[in-house]
Amino acid sequence: MAALQGKLDYPVNGAGQELVFQSNSAAFKGRVNPLTEGFSVKEQRHMRIKEIVSQREIETQEELVKALEESGFAVTQATISRDIKELQLIKVVGASGRYKYAIPMSAQAVSLDTVRRKLADVFVSLVRAKNLVVLKVLPGNAHSIGAMIDSIDIAGLLGTIAGDDTLLFICSDDERAQEIERHLKV
Repeated sequence: MAALQGKLDYPVNGAGQELVFQSNSAAFKGRVNPLTEGFSVKEQRHMRIKEIVSQREIETQEELVKALEESGFAVTQATISRDIKELQLIKVVGASGRYKYAIPMSAQAVSLDTVRRKLADVFVSLVRAKNLVVLKVLPGNAHSIGAMIDSIDIAGLLGTIAGDDTLLFICSDDERAQEIERHLKV
């Protein structure tokens, strides 16, 4: 059985406790916060990611990997990429004027006005083709815009597909697509 060395915590006032985690393939010995005892390593990592992006301006996945490693989590960029998707982290303008990761707003606080304000900062272009609307934004922003729009109940919007800088809105008909286009014009 191989042993992994490291710590698995972010102690509260330096308090933590030694635990040994075992699986079929490895044992991991590290300090963990007693408040997170009973949570899986993934759940603890997700909690730590939320804490990190709430307290620091993390602009890249590499910065997040480094911050997690400083906290005792051994992770890869691929793991962080999946975590970002699962946590639905978004990119927002930080105090420095650069984009940073953030925890998304609750669905109750999002409105079309909120989307329009966000679009004012990242808009590139908007075109419609029959019942489809294609929105281009600055790189790294399509997912957050898509998540915001998905959280709003818009009649006739069947679905949203988001890449890095492009969103595709699929509408029930041409008329609904025209409405979406009108709502999203900046």
